[in-house]
Amino acid sequence: MAKSLDPRSGVDPDSAQSGEPSDSLSFAEVALDRTKERLPGTDRAAMAMVLLLHRVANSIVYDLESTVHRPAGWSWSAFRLLFTLWVADGLEARRAAELTGMSRAAVSSLAKTLSSAGLLARAPDARDGRGVVLSLTQAGTDRLESAFQHHNQRESKWSALLTEDEVETLNTVLTKIARAGQSTDWVSRRF
Repeated sequence: MAKSLDPRSGVDPDSAQSGEPSDSLSFAEVALDRTKERLPGTDRAAMAMVLLLHRVANSIVYDLESTVHRPAGWSWSAFRLLFTLWVADGLEARRAAELTGMSRAAVSSLAKTLSSAGLLARAPDARDGRGVVLSLTQAGTDRLESAFQHHNQRESKWSALLTEDEVETLNTVLTKIARAGQSTDWVSRRF
């Protein structure tokens, strides 16, 4: 028999009484409360922002990967690389790694796999004999565009959970954080 959740908090009352979280969101609330109790100087609002951003991003990525990308025959990482190459009309592998947020080794390994599948072409970089330029094949372009239509339909479902004004506000706030993350000297970045 399914347990009923408190309609205001979404928390299982039995779990709440025992101090046990019942799901990912209630775990975040318990984590925030316990951390504040145990480490009183904790900035709860900042912790909530980062914890919730991380959990929401992971939920969306899992949803997209399981409903769109795995059925298309590739991983989330493969989609990121294919999409980046599609947007840029091909890139040097090092630059593709930077734009996807992956290591060069990961891009190299993934490029070999996608090349073997006929989705990606690898060619020597004319400017740097040691480099490799990656681009989509026609089959890669066709498959990416087909999968992206389904991907964007899922994105639309996620954004439909908010009002148009909320989506605009969220995009503004996330852009602000992203820009600050690229220009602030105390932020550690891969590239």
